[in-house]
Amino acid sequence: MASLDGKVALITGAARGIGAAEASLLAEHGATVVIADLRDEQGRAHAAAIEAQGGKAAYVHLDVTSEEEWAKVAAGIEAGHGRLDILVNTAGINLRGPIATTTAADFATMMAVNVMGPMLGMKHCAPVIARAGGGAIVNITSNVSLIPSRGASYTASKWGLRGLSKVAALEYAKDKIRVNCVCPGVVPTDLNKGQPYLETTAGVTPLGRIATAGDIAQAVLFLVSDAGAFITGLDMPVDGGFTLGKAG
Repeated sequence: MASLDGKVALITGAARGIGAAEASLLAEHGATVVIADLRDEQGRAHAAAIEAQGGKAAYVHLDVTSEEEWAKVAAGIEAGHGRLDILVNTAGINLRGPIATTTAADFATMMAVNVMGPMLGMKHCAPVIARAGGGAIVNITSNVSLIPSRGASYTASKWGLRGLSKVAALEYAKDKIRVNCVCPGVVPTDLNKGQPYLETTAGVTPLGRIATAGDIAQAVLFLVSDAGAFITGLDMPVDGGFTLGKAG
């Protein structure tokens, strides 16, 4: 079993969905998790739930598009916990639509949250991780960053984040910081509950189902633990083989 005892992990977008599953799993394996989100009530409730199960958790408000807030959060974690070992950039938005109907404002918003947010996170958290002796960063992209997909701004943002992660893996290797991407397929969350494409996607996925938030969390756990100690610059699809093509 992977042990994260003594490690401190910051997870963005962790008040619900995939981020919440990541926070729960990393806490279960011994990490102190700092849940960062805009949803204060849900974030505090999830931190309290983790602590009620015997884990260690705290909540911080964070707008990932604000450099000032990132700097404050990174400094606060180092001051309050003495270290930071793990950063998981999960926060993201999904505005779908073809190029013809994509507005400049929508495109800019998507890039700000999905690309600039993780960039600012790495910029301000990597020095703290380095001072702790190194660690791991995981950026949650999507399998649309590996294959062509509809949705101009969303797909562009995820390809951008994947490229940014490659650069970060090179830049931070000297600080003993590994940077990897997890590329989920469709995951049922509060945002897409009941959508018909959930069943459709399952039908064309080689492993016969869509991913769960827990599947994504397990991939993150592997990459931030000692089991992934010699892995950096990886794009890990967690989509049941969807990127391979149709089942059968």
